[in-house]
Amino acid sequence: MAHHIIELIAQYGLLLVFLNVLVEQAGVPVPAVPTMIVAGALASMERLPLTGVIAVALLACLMADYAWYAAGRYFGGGVMRTLCRISLSPDSCVKQSELRFQRWRGGVLLLAKFVPGLSTVAPPLVGAMGLRTAPFILFDGLGSLMWVGMAVSLGYVFANQIDAVLLALANAGSVALMLIGSLLALYILVKWWQRHRLLRALRMARITVQELNDAVTQGHNPAIVDVRSEAARLMDARIIPGALLADVNSVDRIVEVVPLDTELVVYCTCPNEASAAVVAKALMSRGYKRVRPLLGGLDAWDAAGYPVHRTPGTEEDVVPHAA
Repeated sequence: MAHHIIELIAQYGLLLVFLNVLVEQAGVPVPAVPTMIVAGALASMERLPLTGVIAVALLACLMADYAWYAAGRYFGGGVMRTLCRISLSPDSCVKQSELRFQRWRGGVLLLAKFVPGLSTVAPPLVGAMGLRTAPFILFDGLGSLMWVGMAVSLGYVFANQIDAVLLALANAGSVALMLIGSLLALYILVKWWQRHRLLRALRMARITVQELNDAVTQGHNPAIVDVRSEAARLMDARIIPGALLADVNSVDRIVEVVPLDTELVVYCTCPNEASAAVVAKALMSRGYKRVRPLLGGLDAWDAAGYPVHRTPGTEEDVVPHAA
């Protein structure tokens, strides 16, 4: 049976490469690199056209990425929050501040395909940040070409070794297919477990938006900290009035600005308040006793009709990155 599958790859390889790359770039956790490597090996044996393999893979990347780019451009931060909710790697939401999108702009697309969790996130994010279509296509096309070229070249250069592997798979028959299916299932299971472990680690007491509003109106004046990344604030300029602007890398600077006996409320726009919980735990480890993430984050605060500002705030409100 495996032999027939390999023959199908040789016969319909361009279509399979196109579909596999398209589905992976759309966000489905079905790795396309192995398929491109096999296609490169078959191209070296003249069983597939090399330029055709590269062309269809590049086309699939551009189609999927442009769809995400357009969604980010027209729907903004809502697309990013949806990606975080469905992603098997929710930590990509927490680590947005580390990616420095606002500094790299379209250039981040050159390396996005090589960074796990970034390939699907980058196109809608640069779209939401207002990157124009022509630069997007240029950067995304070059980045996709490097990624596709690397995978196909590996197959082309090491065709003899891969041919031996394909022959072994053909001889192994259904056992090989079961092994490949099991490895794919294991990959998805590991990613799901990483997601589950992160969410479990971030369980802690939240404060509701009504409780926070009551505390503010009653004059308790808790310190409110916006821990979204700078890129997230570029996409969504809303902030809770009086909030300090920080991120997951600014914990030390928050400690310098806010006294230890102060009640703190931290918020973000990530699902499960992931970034806020990370910062809250870090602050508690530094001696803060009263610090809680805001349940539902900024979206819940705004949806409840409580006041928001539409500007990033003054420089005095910003907690800068630690040197």
